[in-house]
Amino acid sequence: MNIPAGQPPQHPMSNRMQIFVAVKVRIPNNEPALRLKTCWVCETRGQNTPNAPSAGVEMRKSGVRQGIGLRHWLVRQDEGMFEQFVESNVDVRDSQLFVRVGGEGPPVLLLHGHPRTSATWHRVAPRLVEAGFQVVCPDLRGYGRSSKPEPTPDHSAHSKRATAQDMLGLMNHLGHEQFALAGHDRGSYSALRLALDYPSAVSKLALLDCIPISEHLARANASFATNWWHWFFYAQPEIPERVITADPDSWYQGDPAIMGQENYNEWRQAVRNPETIRAMLEDYRAGLTIDREHEEADRTAEKTLQMPLLVLWSLRDDLEMLYGNPLDIWKDWASDLRGHGVDSRHHMAEEAPDELATTLINFF
Repeated sequence: MNIPAGQPPQHPMSNRMQIFVAVKVRIPNNEPALRLKTCWVCETRGQNTPNAPSAGVEMRKSGVRQGIGLRHWLVRQDEGMFEQFVESNVDVRDSQLFVRVGGEGPPVLLLHGHPRTSATWHRVAPRLVEAGFQVVCPDLRGYGRSSKPEPTPDHSAHSKRATAQDMLGLMNHLGHEQFALAGHDRGSYSALRLALDYPSAVSKLALLDCIPISEHLARANASFATNWWHWFFYAQPEIPERVITADPDSWYQGDPAIMGQENYNEWRQAVRNPETIRAMLEDYRAGLTIDREHEEADRTAEKTLQMPLLVLWSLRDDLEMLYGNPLDIWKDWASDLRGHGVDSRHHMAEEAPDELATTLINFF
C-alpha cells in the first residue's frame, strides 16, 4: 500500500488510529535515547501476516493507545524537516537549549538569525549531513524553544558573549572541542563573538549577511537609519513589546510558500510567544550597548579573527547597497578572507539553499 506522507493510511477493512512510535536513536555522546514520532497504523483483518513494522523503525506495542490484537501494521512516518536529526533539550550554563543534531563526521554548528529558529536551516542542514558532516542546529537563547533568560539592566543576559558561551558549552557537551561555525543575521554576531573569544574552538567561520555591529554603527548615516530603523525601535523600552504582541503575524509576515510549511509553523508558534518577543528585542538592545562595547574593545586591542573567514551576503538585500563590497570592511578583522554575494533575499538558507549548502561544503 502506498501511504502518502503526512496522511493516514486508507484501507477498506481497517480501523484507523493515531499512535506514537518509539524510535531508538543514538545521540552524539552515545547515550541511548528515544524519540517520539507521530505515525498512522492500520489494523488489517483476516490476514495471517507477521507483526512486522515497515520503514525500519522499532515498534513498541505498549505505545499503541486503543485497539488490541493488531495482526499487521502498515506504517509511514510523516516526512518533513530534519528527518534524520535527533531533537533534544540540553542544559548549558544558565540556559536550556533546544537543539537538532544529525549526521556523523566533522562537526558544524549553524546559528540562525532573527526572528527565525533552528528550523530555518531545514533545507541546508541535510545537505551538509549528506556531504559527511555532523550538523548541530540550536535555537539561540531566547529564541524558539530555548529558555528565555530574565532581562538585566545592562542587557548582558542577552549579549552575544552569553550566547557564544552557550554555544561553546553545547558543543563541548556533544564532545566537540573544535568545530566549523556558520551564523546568519543575529546568529552571525554570536558566531563572531564566539570566534573572537574562543579562537581555538573554531576551525573555520562563515558569516552570512553580516558586518560587525560596531561597523554598522560607525557608518550610521541617514540611509542606514532609514533602512535599519528597526534596530533603534527595538531598543526602546516596553513600546516594541506592546506593538509587536498586538499582531505578531502582521509584524513579522512569514510566508509558508517561501519558508516551507513546517518551518513556518514552528516560526509562527515562536513569534506568538510574548516571552520570545521580549527576548528577541533584548538581543537588539544588547547589540546597541554591551555588544558594541565588546567589539570596540576588540578593535582597541587589535584583536582579529585567527581562522579562515567566509563572508556571504544576499544580493537582493541591502548590505551591498549600504556599504559596497562587505569584504572591504572585513579586511580589518581577518587576514584569511574570502566571500561573495548570493542571489537571494535576506533569508538565504530558505531561498538559496543549494548555493549556500554547496558553498559551505566547499569551505568547511
